[in-house]
Amino acid sequence: MTTELSSSPQASALNPPAHQAKHIVEPFQFTGNGAEYFRIWIVNLALTVLTLGIYSAWAKVRKTRYFYRHTRLDGCSFEYHGDPVAILKGRIVMVVIAIAYQFVAKFSTGIAGVLSIAMTVLIPILMWKSLQFKLHNTSYRGVRFRFIGSRKKAYSAFLLWPSLSGLSLGCLGPLAYQRLKRFQHGESAYGVTRFGFTASAKDFYRVFGKWALVGIPIILVSVLGFGMLIMLLQKTIDSPEKRWLGFLLLVPAGFTIMAVVGAFVSLVLIQVQNLVWNQTTLGRHRFRSRAKAGKAIFIILTNLVATALTFGLFTPFAQIRMLKYRIESMQMQPASSLDEFVAAETASVSALGEGMADVFDFDIAL
Repeated sequence: MTTELSSSPQASALNPPAHQAKHIVEPFQFTGNGAEYFRIWIVNLALTVLTLGIYSAWAKVRKTRYFYRHTRLDGCSFEYHGDPVAILKGRIVMVVIAIAYQFVAKFSTGIAGVLSIAMTVLIPILMWKSLQFKLHNTSYRGVRFRFIGSRKKAYSAFLLWPSLSGLSLGCLGPLAYQRLKRFQHGESAYGVTRFGFTASAKDFYRVFGKWALVGIPIILVSVLGFGMLIMLLQKTIDSPEKRWLGFLLLVPAGFTIMAVVGAFVSLVLIQVQNLVWNQTTLGRHRFRSRAKAGKAIFIILTNLVATALTFGLFTPFAQIRMLKYRIESMQMQPASSLDEFVAAETASVSALGEGMADVFDFDIAL
């Protein structure tokens, strides 16, 4: 299952002393398949509709457990322990807040404004709690992950930097995103060993800037062209027969725009995945992501076509295809034996105890 690292400066720097295990590469694997997941997806969809959304919490747990159980590293899968009742609590809170806002807005714009500010201030706390819930309920080989970031840092990542990005008309967007990923990765831990994150804001500006210069003009031209086509058809269509002709012209035009946007988004996502995970560490262990933009674009476009032709029924297969590619593009480069590392974490966590379990009984399940 493991493969030897080729000789390189990076590999040499990571090689352990002679008395340690020989340095290896552990690829991530995803063993799920579309046909199997389709059954989960269709049942989740049906029960969520029949219960007016209440079952969505259980649907999320079933889906997440399936994805985690089929994600493997060094022959072992990840596990998800989330409680659907906790997820339902979070969703009820969000629905109540949304309904209260809509109700108040009809009678007083002033009170609605105050409530909007309160909701904005509350968002970082909800996101922070959600990260705690998600990682606490994720385990690998019996050891749970943890999120140890503070509320103060949550406000910085989820409120301060996004606000500054908006005020700068997006110019600070890459910096804000770098701060967010640094908070998410750098404040996470596996057992008692913390993750590290070394990507700089400059790295994010390089990725986003490169694709913005190419992608944004293409998307703008596509959208403007689509708008001009609609205006032209409105002026020329004056009979039912011509309306059908207009429809036949608009469908492929709209599909083309979706394909262009999908290709652009996939390029950015793949580049960001590579950047983020290539700069993430777990103690002395490193990660590598080798996802290719061309392959991702092919998957996105073929998924789009197949989903359209099957009126949405290909959706679970599309999710599995993309997830499998992104997961299997990643690998871990352990600095020593993973068995020894996990055994040490298990002993450390057992000594630390699980006294904080009651803190993680709430999730907004974003």
